[in-house]
Amino acid sequence: MILAAQISDTHFDEAPRNLERAERAMTYLASLRRKPDVILVTGDITDSGKPAQYAQAAATLRGVGDIPVYFLPGNHDDRAAFRTALLDETPSTDPINGAYRVGPLTVLMLDSSVPGESSGRLADDTLDWLREALAETLDGPILLALHHPPKLLHSPIIDVIGLAEPETLADIIAADDRIVGTLTGHAHSAAASTFGGKPLITCPSTASVLGGVWEVEPPTKVMDYAPDPMVALHVIDETNSLTTHFRSVPIGGWLATPLA
Repeated sequence: MILAAQISDTHFDEAPRNLERAERAMTYLASLRRKPDVILVTGDITDSGKPAQYAQAAATLRGVGDIPVYFLPGNHDDRAAFRTALLDETPSTDPINGAYRVGPLTVLMLDSSVPGESSGRLADDTLDWLREALAETLDGPILLALHHPPKLLHSPIIDVIGLAEPETLADIIAADDRIVGTLTGHAHSAAASTFGGKPLITCPSTASVLGGVWEVEPPTKVMDYAPDPMVALHVIDETNSLTTHFRSVPIGGWLATPLA
């Protein structure tokens, strides 16, 4: 069994509120009796891509002992600053894609961000990279991750800034039986659907909640800052099936285990 934890949309903004909420989420994951094999952070790590926000993020999200943490950017992130702070790489505006092996599981993280835009798109280079990564993966289940959901979630805010032209990705997923599912962020809501005939799981935000069309009245009353931060826990079992649990993490509640 592989246990892959996911947090998303932390929106570090140099203020204490979002910092504390992300710290609580990471503390919860680090304190689990059966610790995650990996933590995936699926975009909008900062609120506006500033170096000071990435410094906050790096100090918080990397502090989980020996659990590997992998990152991808969202529409609020800056690729160059992201690379410098979180990947220790030379600044560049090229897409940030990553392939990671976690036991028998391969995680392919796709950069769906478009600099200067809120909506997402997978560049031709990224789709080519995905095809090559799939061809080079010889065995085991495969989990995909990107920031923008590739289908409608019935969110009056997110649906107009989701992933453009998702058809190619859907075809790739449908054609590869090794792909067990796709993880996204962006929506600030826990959601489950299917895409390309496989599970599509949207991780909630640690910072806030965006409601569906049945809850909100855009452009006002859109974001709810009251709920506790949430995380997703994905189980990939011996049958190569994906099961997801969502957990809220109380602020100021019972959890008090410090990060290792």
